[in-house]
Amino acid sequence: MQRLCSQQTPLFLLLTAGLLLVPPPASSKPFFEDGFLGLTQEEVHAKLGTPHAIRSRKAALRVFSYYSPKDWKKYFSKLVSPQNGEDVYTYSRNGVQVRYSFVYKPDFREAVDFPTLHVKRVEVEFTPSVPLKAIPALVNEFNPSVGPKDPAFRSNLWVLLFKGPPSKEAELVVEEWDKADGKWSLAYQLFSVNGLPDYLTVNSSIDRLEFNIQSLSRIHQIGRHTHEPIMNPYSVEFAQRPPAPPKPKKTIPVPVYAE
Repeated sequence: MQRLCSQQTPLFLLLTAGLLLVPPPASSKPFFEDGFLGLTQEEVHAKLGTPHAIRSRKAALRVFSYYSPKDWKKYFSKLVSPQNGEDVYTYSRNGVQVRYSFVYKPDFREAVDFPTLHVKRVEVEFTPSVPLKAIPALVNEFNPSVGPKDPAFRSNLWVLLFKGPPSKEAELVVEEWDKADGKWSLAYQLFSVNGLPDYLTVNSSIDRLEFNIQSLSRIHQIGRHTHEPIMNPYSVEFAQRPPAPPKPKKTIPVPVYAE
């Protein structure tokens, strides 16, 4: 009996050592207060449940093919890289369809065939479009700052807002060629498909909100011609501005005839 126990002891130690060598499941905490950027795909699924759909982007265009999770896993996931599938969750809130899409980036530090996927961008689309002031009530994770001088920029198609301090950990999902360009912070980018008016108001229409990671210092360096600084549109001072001045009337020239 003693000999049998002595033979089993090395086997027990070997199995125990093997269990200790198995790496724990990948886990991470979000980079910023939005609660999404930086999470692994498994953590997104644990937080929100099984995706309602998976979509695949056609090149760089905003053209997508949508699949059921079952079909994606069985067929289409074998045809493209794992990060090409974006997890989609659709909700109805206050009569508006609110669609979340999670875009992932592999952790290339892992020397494995299928690295862990981390959220690098979240796109939230509204159908129909909604006024700027309505977005916080539709998207709980959207919590813009309210100071009138907090960093805010615009173009003819979007409004860009920054929130909170930079995060060194956020470099994990920044493309390699961008990493040396600055400190990376949480950014909210609000898009209007039909363009924004010259005089922006809290009622200006927005079709899409993105949670992404951008560098404020980089914008100050190279974005002077593309990023127009504006007052924070979620500040009280912005809402209290006077209405847009009336557009000057175009007069029709009266022809003058020679006598």
